Amino acid sequence: MDINVGDIVKLKKKHPCGSAEWEVLRAGADFRIKCMGCGRQIMIARRLLEKDVKEIK
Repeated sequence: MDINVGDIVKLKKKHPCGSAEWEVLRAGADFRIKCMGCGRQIMIARRLLEKDVKEIK
């Protein structure tokens, strides 16, 4: 799966704030993603993110 910095990814499950869209801030073995709803940033392993992605914008 080709996910790059700056991409907006839509995940299968929504964040507690209600948004399902995240902006990719860092790519590598882990990803740093930022919630487009509330701005929270998290680190997530590549295999977990790739499994949970529904759509890449």
